[in-house]
Amino acid sequence: MSELVGLDKLSCFFDVGRGQRVHAVDNVSLSIAEGETLGLVGESGSGKSTLGKTLMGLNDKTSGSVTYRGKHLPAHYRSADFKRMATVMQMIFQDPYSSLNPRMTVGEIIAEGLRLRNGPKERVGEWLEKVGLSASHASRYPHEFSGGQRQRIGIARALIMEPEFVVCDEPISALDVSVQAQVVNLLNDLKKSMGLTMLFIAHDLSMVRYISDRMAVMYLGSIMELGKAADVYFQPRHPYTEILIASNPEPDPNAERQRLSTPIQGEIPSPVNVPAGCRFAGRCPKVMQVCREKTPPLIPLLNEDRQVACHLYSA
Repeated sequence: MSELVGLDKLSCFFDVGRGQRVHAVDNVSLSIAEGETLGLVGESGSGKSTLGKTLMGLNDKTSGSVTYRGKHLPAHYRSADFKRMATVMQMIFQDPYSSLNPRMTVGEIIAEGLRLRNGPKERVGEWLEKVGLSASHASRYPHEFSGGQRQRIGIARALIMEPEFVVCDEPISALDVSVQAQVVNLLNDLKKSMGLTMLFIAHDLSMVRYISDRMAVMYLGSIMELGKAADVYFQPRHPYTEILIASNPEPDPNAERQRLSTPIQGEIPSPVNVPAGCRFAGRCPKVMQVCREKTPPLIPLLNEDRQVACHLYSA
């Protein structure tokens, strides 16, 4: 498969005054193939959403680059750039409550992007039905819908533009568990029917494994492990991935009660004062002295379709 989106040493820092900077995304290199779903997982504060927003141009790039079909995207987006890219790249936001304008009807919200494509407004009803709602809902306002219904509206707003690439920024985290599977299945069906390429950001590793072709594990702005979703989930190589997956609850209540709990010790360090060496060294059960002194590069593992940033696998 050919590369659709490429990230090369991408960084996004935020100045917080007094010469300090938040290292939200730090030197990340990724490749997303056409038609692929790449899952991005990690704890809160690891930089997942910032990576997605920087890729989309909502955050300025501090350094590095993003390419789309081999062409470099701007470091700082202007209005013309957003209009140009809106027809090929879209984003589904995390919070279905704050991402919809409460003063606009659902029909107006979904049809807003059609002005860029000069598309017929009749497609609003068609898309409402595609995401499991009714065309008659177009005259209603966002506050009249549940969280799951609002997220379906957000999906319709993004996909009515018929983009090639979609960033799904934790689209299920604000929803009830019973609704999460419905939204993930909807996204999966739309991906197949439209031939979409997706970056799927989430906390739920089992859900990410289900929908993704490959999985990237992020910690404190950096990629710790990258590989096929099933391989990373069932045979994790990085100590952080191992603990992250071990802390994922079992769906069977009886199995969950009998399972030994292995929570990650400590808290994620401040992205302002990034520790030297491996970023996970202060919480890692397998830490070595070299881990505190030298930052491990993301390297491919021998005889595996996997990349890991860990001194356990260094030469």
